[in-house]
Amino acid sequence: MNDSIVTDIEAELADLSRALTEPGERECLRCYVLRMLHEFGCDGTLRWAKYWRDLRAPRAQALARKLAYRGGHCDCEVIFNVYPRYPQTTKLQPCAGVSRRGCTKPCALGPP
Repeated sequence: MNDSIVTDIEAELADLSRALTEPGERECLRCYVLRMLHEFGCDGTLRWAKYWRDLRAPRAQALARKLAYRGGHCDCEVIFNVYPRYPQTTKLQPCAGVSRRGCTKPCALGPP
């Protein structure tokens, strides 16, 4: 295969990966992690929570420790233990958004 074609394909795959996994501009951590778990599952780590933090709240370096303290040692535990309130539905709901970029509190979607 031509090196140029390989390079182009690799670049296209990287762009596609970013497009599929990038958090929305005001998407809250809970909705983002839930969306990623729905699409890609949990690998037993805080892969999605840390990715969200790195892109949307890079100054929140204690986020993983705070999630673990509340029972969120991996992404699925973040949903079950840290952010358990979510509307009873069979489909993911669109995120209601956070008031400011980088806010780690969940959006207003769901019961109080």
